[in-house]
Amino acid sequence: MTRVACIDIGTVTARLAVADVEGGRVVRMLKQSNICNLGEGLTQTGAISRAAADRVTECVDSYLAAAREAGAHSVCCTLTSAARDASNSDQLLNRLGRRGLHAQVIPGTVEGSLTFLGVAQDFAGHRILVADNGGGSTELAVGRMDAPADAAPAPKLALDCVRSVDVGCRRLTERFLSKHDVPTTDEVAAARAWARQLFDDAMREEKILRLAPERLVTTGGTVTTLVAIKLGLVPYDPRRVHLAELSLGDVEGLLARLAAIPVEGRAKLPGIQAKRAPVILGGAIAVAELMRSVNVDRLTVSESDLLFGLSICAAATAEGTANPLGWEPDLTPLR
Repeated sequence: MTRVACIDIGTVTARLAVADVEGGRVVRMLKQSNICNLGEGLTQTGAISRAAADRVTECVDSYLAAAREAGAHSVCCTLTSAARDASNSDQLLNRLGRRGLHAQVIPGTVEGSLTFLGVAQDFAGHRILVADNGGGSTELAVGRMDAPADAAPAPKLALDCVRSVDVGCRRLTERFLSKHDVPTTDEVAAARAWARQLFDDAMREEKILRLAPERLVTTGGTVTTLVAIKLGLVPYDPRRVHLAELSLGDVEGLLARLAAIPVEGRAKLPGIQAKRAPVILGGAIAVAELMRSVNVDRLTVSESDLLFGLSICAAATAEGTANPLGWEPDLTPLR
């Protein structure tokens, strides 16, 4: 069994996982999550602000200390949509480098593949469409994971397609929903139309629906929060969220509720982190329009996200064994 630490820095959230991996599967994992809003203001300026970079590096310092305390021998660090888009990502990478991290800005296809690898652990033998709905983008991946044969060291993974779509909760919020605290009907409609068009384009260009996935499985802070609001989870309970289902009616009902109240009111809803309140409406719009584009009336929510896939790849790299994706994280020893 190999214990690894993984840090993922997204557009909204920075997260840490310390995972024990054996036989290509995550046996146990401890996660921490902080809303650092790396992508705040990125739509307007094209750059990561100093304040956002400060928040992220302070969070990473705490994560490195936690990883050492947990007994992880190595750590990897990935950055996703905001870092891909920003003109000054190198400045943040330099900061992380001074902390000994070999941080990697990963393309959307790698991000989607890692998420699929993590999610598919629960759906062996089924072709699924996995959507990782984040702050700046949504990664779509269709494929299948087969349970390993008796002599095989790990499950066999087959990915049919991976596509990154620039639709995310913060991107939608800053582009369409930030002018008024309670957005107008026209602003919500414009956000919906824009998201739907980008998802429809991806479906058509990748011929995703022709691959006939059996179900849509969605991960990310928006869908887990929507489940938590629906159930009124205080405190948050991942055991009740993981593999929960949301109908299109559920999502539309929550969307309408969120659209009718100001950010301050959203922040007080049972089940939501207050820092997520400014972007949760944008996230709900992204999820609703994704479901309509895929033509499904129900989705399954997964807590087994990119961090699970990243942990599996990190453990394979640490052990010197074959990596299931053909992509390797850059590991840093923890001392």
